[in-house]
Amino acid sequence: MEVVGPNTRGDPIVDGHEDLVYDSKLGFCYGESKRQAEAAVLRANGRKLHNGGSLVTCSLRPTYIFGEGSQFLQLHLDQALQNGGVFHRISKKEALANPVYVGNVAWAHVLAARATRDPEAATRIAGNFYYICDDTPHMSYSDLNHVLGRELGLGVEARLPLPFPLLYFLASIMEMISFLLRPIFRFVPPMTRHLLILLNTTFTFSYKKAQRDMGYKPRYTWEEARRLTSTWMAAVLPQRKEELRKK
Repeated sequence: MEVVGPNTRGDPIVDGHEDLVYDSKLGFCYGESKRQAEAAVLRANGRKLHNGGSLVTCSLRPTYIFGEGSQFLQLHLDQALQNGGVFHRISKKEALANPVYVGNVAWAHVLAARATRDPEAATRIAGNFYYICDDTPHMSYSDLNHVLGRELGLGVEARLPLPFPLLYFLASIMEMISFLLRPIFRFVPPMTRHLLILLNTTFTFSYKKAQRDMGYKPRYTWEEARRLTSTWMAAVLPQRKEELRKK
């Protein structure tokens, strides 16, 4: 979804769709690199192949992916363990996202691949992009961490550590320091303006177009996705505790 935003102003999207006009002035290299990659993929649609056929391409834009093996979840889990069993509040409660379970993202890729091999379906998806999400309830990133971890006894902070404008100012200062130190030292800011806006902007989408064009329907319910992810978190918890203790 970072192909489209959020933009630098943090303009929200609620139940966005593929025909939505949005001021996608990203201003950040991460999203811009994704945009350029997607454009290259879609431009390749229709390219003639050596066997006389034509290449069929489409692009999938999953929202925030959670599930077993998530590096982001593991990072947040480590931080919670170091914070007395409480997840840091990294996003305002009202900044809603619609996370998507990794199994449903994988299923969308399978359906897209099948569609490229079906002449009728290929005509529908060729050169198009699709938002991929599922029926996970809309919630902030911090509250998702809490929902997935509360059966393990993990809590979440009630509010951001500082008011958002002050956090934005501090992120700007850290980016400036990183730029000034670049010739002699690689300093990676723990928080950037882009990440701060991303985590604190309501940004939700619909999967209706993928459902219409390629028959996408989430294979895993929210209850199944939550259970599978929480079970994985419970399995890695003892190991993470031990590794953090040794540090």
